[in-house]
Amino acid sequence: MYVVTNRSMKRSAKGLDAFGSVPSSRGPNELRIVRVVRKSGHYDVELLRDRLTRQCVRDLSDDYDLALDVDGPWHASLQLACDLFSRARREKKHILVFVHGYNNDVEDVLQTAMELERQYNVIVLPFTWPANGGGALAGTAAYLDDKQDARASAGALNRFIGKLKNHHELLTRGRRKQFMDKAEMRFPQNPERARQYYMQLIDRDCRVSINLLCHSMGNYLLKYALKPGNSALAQLVFDNVSLVAADANNKDHAAWLERVQVRNRVCVVINENDSALKWSRRKPGQQQLARLGHYLKNLVAENTFYIDVTGAGHVGDEHSYFRGKAVRKNSRLAGLFASLFEGGKAETALAYRADINAYVLKG
Repeated sequence: MYVVTNRSMKRSAKGLDAFGSVPSSRGPNELRIVRVVRKSGHYDVELLRDRLTRQCVRDLSDDYDLALDVDGPWHASLQLACDLFSRARREKKHILVFVHGYNNDVEDVLQTAMELERQYNVIVLPFTWPANGGGALAGTAAYLDDKQDARASAGALNRFIGKLKNHHELLTRGRRKQFMDKAEMRFPQNPERARQYYMQLIDRDCRVSINLLCHSMGNYLLKYALKPGNSALAQLVFDNVSLVAADANNKDHAAWLERVQVRNRVCVVINENDSALKWSRRKPGQQQLARLGHYLKNLVAENTFYIDVTGAGHVGDEHSYFRGKAVRKNSRLAGLFASLFEGGKAETALAYRADINAYVLKG
């Protein structure tokens, strides 16, 4: 599994100890790509070289028909994109970018990512920021420390999504050229048949969707990543964007959420009984208002589908109800998240309540 991070990295440490609990010494916008493999109860961690060698660029250019300038400055993000998208097509899976929440160390993030891959037809690409709960801090101080780290990490998330967008477009151009060449070789004397065959190839190839899951305080990070006028999230990158158990203010959320551009759906999933968000709202400060992920009023963003799972079986007061017992015990809930994370239209199977502008999952 690949992991993208703006955490500091300790080259001399082994396993997950290589991930630091503070931002990179080069600043919170510094991105590193890490390959993590779980073996016999432990993790092998490989920090990818930032700058690709000339030979590596040439190989990627040839393998994916990219026509790259091999002398240009190409980085590990290109290798990640090539590996990720080719694997998704080969295994017929969707890509899910996962942004975690408050007080999650890297092992927590990896365990959640692996559980998502087991539960749904997805390849997970986690973005992990230094959400260590404030280290030695506890309670309110730890929570506020993580909020500060989330704001500081917004630029890194924005850079990461921008790179994902650029590399996907680069790979798409390469794939389309391959398909056109294949169509023209098959129907060299019939341009009309060649175009039809080309469109069939494109249609089959585009079944891999790219989706974003932000959980808990990861949505607070998302909010700040949308602030720059040139935010990558305000461009067309994802098929679905899912805000689950969002630990961000409900008040004025439409102002930033309506900037998100998607091919399919922006969805906010709400559990009124979410115990973690109830705890979060009790924190002091002017900004700690009703949380978007547990409040069924003021649901007014025009580009957003709101989904209420409060009454669904086995949700209870859970905060991470997209995984674990809740989705293992409730097939309808699992189907809802499968649709969200795999590029579908989750609301089509749900009843709509016009009085609150939300779709409701019952049972």
